[in-house]
Amino acid sequence: MNEQEKELKKILDESENIVFFGGAGVSTASGIPDFRSADGLYSEKLNSHFTPEQLVSRTFFDRYPEDFFEFYKDKLVYPDAEPNACHKALAKLEKDGKLKAVVTQNIDGLHQKAGSENVFELHGTTKKNHCTRCGKFFEDDYVLDSDGVPICDECGGVVKPDVVLYEEALDPATINGAIDAISKADTLIIGGTSLIVYPAAGLIDYFRGKNLVLINKTPTSADRRATLAINDDIAKVFEDVMGDELE
Repeated sequence: MNEQEKELKKILDESENIVFFGGAGVSTASGIPDFRSADGLYSEKLNSHFTPEQLVSRTFFDRYPEDFFEFYKDKLVYPDAEPNACHKALAKLEKDGKLKAVVTQNIDGLHQKAGSENVFELHGTTKKNHCTRCGKFFEDDYVLDSDGVPICDECGGVVKPDVVLYEEALDPATINGAIDAISKADTLIIGGTSLIVYPAAGLIDYFRGKNLVLINKTPTSADRRATLAINDDIAKVFEDVMGDELE
């Protein structure tokens, strides 16, 4: 471990109420790229320019469902992805009673797959899907295995992933739960996010605890507020710090 990683280990050892807030960088080591890198793939096909944000908007879902699901299945769903050292370390910290909550901007379900239980998924999840007409629940396999637009086998409505699309509001209960957890934490670890996407990025303002730790490959606007800022891959950092404790 380098000196920063030793400092992180010390903070983890001394903390009793840790909350982790993570973004896309948490899952890149599991082979899941930031969707913003999927630039221009469908713009050319539709003979119009769409940003990645527009491709996962509610307007696009309603107006071009076939193209939405083609993009969604190809770029946003990774059913074979496995948790990396970051996911496993957080699950271990929760099992040990130190970590009280994970707040994530990711939709891949890898925190739960690693064993974390108290997870606030700000942007929803690909693991759950519901009919837009009758509300019937469907597993992710139903959507992935469908030919084109997934249709409800009960009423014929379109099945929509429980992912918060652009133009849709975040779930109030999820936001309130995340705020409550962050406001009670003695240590907040923010990892794999540039803290650009709002309102999620504003959650840092509810932290009143002792240690603010930021781990991201590139500097963020909040680094100057941090007790400890590490510019490195978060999976590598947790592997270095807790590798001996992970299965």
